[in-house]
Amino acid sequence: MFPKREKAIEILEESNLLNPGPWKDHSIVVAECAYKIASKCDDMDEEKAYVLGLLHDVGRRFGVTYIAHVIDGYNYLMEFGYDEAARICMTHSFQLKDINEYIGEIDISYSDKEKIINLLNGYEYDDYDRLIQLCDSISMPTGPVDIAIRMNDVKTRYGYYPQDKWNKNIELKKYFEDKVGGLEIC
Repeated sequence: MFPKREKAIEILEESNLLNPGPWKDHSIVVAECAYKIASKCDDMDEEKAYVLGLLHDVGRRFGVTYIAHVIDGYNYLMEFGYDEAARICMTHSFQLKDINEYIGEIDISYSDKEKIINLLNGYEYDDYDRLIQLCDSISMPTGPVDIAIRMNDVKTRYGYYPQDKWNKNIELKKYFEDKVGGLEIC
C-alpha cells in the first residue's frame, strides 16, 4: 500500500519542516522523472511511481544522517501501513542488495543493520524498485541530469563511488530506455 499523491505531498512537506534541505527538491525531481518514465510503460502505474519517488528519502525527516535515513523512512512509513512506499525507502539505495555498497557512513545499530540486510534479501526487486533507483541516480535538486553527472556529484561529495553500483545504474538506465522504446527516459 502507498498513500495518495495529496497525502504523500503532505508527508513530504511536514518532513521538510522537521529537517529542511535540498533532499525535498531532489525527491520532487525523482517523483517527476518516475512519473514520466512510468507513463511510457504499459505495465506501470505512473501515480504509484510518483508517490514512491516523492517518499523515497522521507527518512531524512529525522535529521542529517546517512544510511539511517533508509531504515528511518522504512519504519516511519510502516507505521501507517504504507508497505510499498516503505520498501522503496529501503531499496532505493541498494541496487545490488549489498549493504556494503552504501555510499556514506553506517550510522545505525547492529540490529538495524541486520534488519536492512534481512529485508533486502527478502525482496525480489520489481520495476518500481528499479525505477526509483534509476531516478535517484539522475535527479539533482534542480532537475534531472545525465547519469554520469549525478554519480560524479556523489563521488565528489563522498570521495568514492563503487564501480559495481555505477555499472548497475548504467544498466538500469538502458533497461528503462529499452522498455520505453529507446526514447530518452527523463
